[in-house]
Amino acid sequence: MLTTEQINELHHLYWSERWSIRKIERHLRMGWRTIRKYLESPAQTPPRRPRTSKLDPFKTTIAELLAKDPRVSAAVIGQRLRPLGYDGGASILRHYVHQVRPAATRPQRAFLRMEPNAGERFEVDWGHFGALDYQGDKRKLYGFALVDAHSRMLYLEFTHSQNFETFVRCHIHAFQFLNGTSREIWYDNLATAVAEHEGRLVRFHPRFLGFAREFGFYPRACNPAAGWEKGKVERGGIGYVRQNFWPLRDFTGLDDVNCQARQWLTEVANQRLHQETRQRPVDRFQPDALRPLPAIVPDYRDTAEALVHKDLRMRFDGNRYCVPHRFVGRRLTVKADSSSVAIYHRYQEIVSYARSWRRGQTFGAERFEKELAEYRPAARRSQAQQRLLDFLRGLCVPDLVEAYLRGLADTDRSLARQITELLELVRQYGPDAVAGAITKAHTAHAFGADYVANILRQQQCPRREQPPLRLRDARLNELATDPLSLLDYDTFILESGKEPDDDACRETRSTESGDHEPPTGSDSF
Repeated sequence: MLTTEQINELHHLYWSERWSIRKIERHLRMGWRTIRKYLESPAQTPPRRPRTSKLDPFKTTIAELLAKDPRVSAAVIGQRLRPLGYDGGASILRHYVHQVRPAATRPQRAFLRMEPNAGERFEVDWGHFGALDYQGDKRKLYGFALVDAHSRMLYLEFTHSQNFETFVRCHIHAFQFLNGTSREIWYDNLATAVAEHEGRLVRFHPRFLGFAREFGFYPRACNPAAGWEKGKVERGGIGYVRQNFWPLRDFTGLDDVNCQARQWLTEVANQRLHQETRQRPVDRFQPDALRPLPAIVPDYRDTAEALVHKDLRMRFDGNRYCVPHRFVGRRLTVKADSSSVAIYHRYQEIVSYARSWRRGQTFGAERFEKELAEYRPAARRSQAQQRLLDFLRGLCVPDLVEAYLRGLADTDRSLARQITELLELVRQYGPDAVAGAITKAHTAHAFGADYVANILRQQQCPRREQPPLRLRDARLNELATDPLSLLDYDTFILESGKEPDDDACRETRSTESGDHEPPTGSDSF
């Protein structure tokens, strides 16, 4: 047995979409006998044992009466059966007579063809066209068709939704395509337009009536199961699209479907010679007869509110969209159409993204997470270190740079301030000069930005070599002194267990006694 969804889809394709049984058989992959069975009796029940009916003894008599007069009513047949002993109800008799009455004698309804004047009437309808596959994520595809009843000018747009906002946006796009609207627009009993339909009384949704008032048209609803009342869009709209546009086409997405549809409208649908009017729709169309559009087009985008979570993400239509960190914990407004998703805080737009029809995607994470990282002081220090490494790694040995930074960290100085000062030196002197200065400072075990700055200043402003001192006495200028190394003095000073002052005194005394002893055999001045 078929499920309820399969039975509903079968009846929708046959009665609403007017598909043939052969086409339904290929589409649903089921036999034509099964299709016939569920079309005749949607609610299949287990087979029951045949029960006798009160009409069984009188079925032959009913057949004879219908043979005499095929148009005789069930009430008259009941009058003939009562004297013969029939004591059943009228409804069972009426149902049986309707089944056995010859089909050719059943009364057929006649219809009067209506040809509205220019600018008088538009007709609107939806159609289901399967689904589009976005890398495994499938979205149902619907076709919106609007036909000018006078010229048969057609507008077509495909969507992934049939909600009220999408329904209204399609109207607006159609009005802009035709450059106006008609006096009346006819619909079947769409849930987005008709709230209640009881006999001749129709109650439209208040929002839809507000939209109709804004654009100055009068909505009309067809009677239930009376699609012929807007037959121009049934046959010349959705039906024509299924036969002429849809076959043998491949699509990559919604934008591609609508692009091909616009091209088809321009080159084929509105250029064809119509069989009834014997004119091309584009030639018969009279835009001057339409009512003008309002100067300001209202905003009918899909609107929703979403909470911004701690990870900067908010959910909409199966995807996650990121916003700045200052909006965490707030509820923001999302407005979307077929091309974009815009996020608002009150009346101000925060960020806008291209519409994605996939699911489970995240947008804007890299941008706003980077802003959050720069906002936090600890993150700024970390990025400053990385920026300094990036500056200097290509100019000197990477291990040397990291070793110098580790040496900075081992000192009692503020690492953040030292790195900030080093980056300032890079800005002033350039990466090449700073890299060379850091190499010299590391060799001398001088860890600190001030040491590096001192080296850079010395390199930029080298000390000028002073000329030799010239004395007045020329003989003194010719004197030459023996070279004297101070390493011996450093050894004495750094030697453990000795006082520098005592060593210096002893050294002074020994020097004085050795160097200033008067020479023997020399002349005194």
